[in-house]
Amino acid sequence: MTARLPQSDPRLAAISIAAMSTPAVCKEQLHSQALRMRFTQQKVWTPELTDETIQSVAYQDPSKRKIAAVLIPLIQNKDQLSVLLTQRAAHLKDHAGQISFPGGRKEATDQDALATAMREAEEEIGLASSCIEPLGHLPDYFTVTGYQVTPVVALVSLQQQLKADAQEVDSIFEVPLDFLMNPANHQVREWDGPRGRRRFYAMPYEDRFIWGATAGMLRNLYHFLNA
Repeated sequence: MTARLPQSDPRLAAISIAAMSTPAVCKEQLHSQALRMRFTQQKVWTPELTDETIQSVAYQDPSKRKIAAVLIPLIQNKDQLSVLLTQRAAHLKDHAGQISFPGGRKEATDQDALATAMREAEEEIGLASSCIEPLGHLPDYFTVTGYQVTPVVALVSLQQQLKADAQEVDSIFEVPLDFLMNPANHQVREWDGPRGRRRFYAMPYEDRFIWGATAGMLRNLYHFLNA
């Protein structure tokens, strides 16, 4: 899930930082076994407090929070891990056309965030729960649209061809994890939105523009792995 666009294109927002200078996550840490180990460790680290979160009504007023979860699927390819992302359908009321993780709002039958994330992943892209190995979750992320989102990180072994639900998803694609965990590929952009000036992260990859909440959650994954 990502923040809803104001009446402008985020790709045209001014770049205030073209590339972050902090070190990339070591490639040795970007393998399945290393990730399994990291999620068993209790290292101290600090999530980023983005402008989106600060301006979120969900962050400011707990009574207005819409509870949701997303799956951060780490695809186990032969030589490296990649992150599976979706481009949302252009006709949707919220988050139309934006790049996001599979996920959505919690339903009454969902026991927890993992259940929400897995159900939504199966509904949106046909990802069976049998293919998912949950590792853990990152701190909740608050969006300007009022969602309190729990990001669930999981290893995924694809045993079938994924199929996008055309009502929700236009396309499914992957980005190498080492690209996303390298701050040299993290931009900071800013624009004037309805709630004032806002800075946001962006991670352009080929013809895809990853930004907003999706980029913010990836930044927290970076901090978590680099702790």
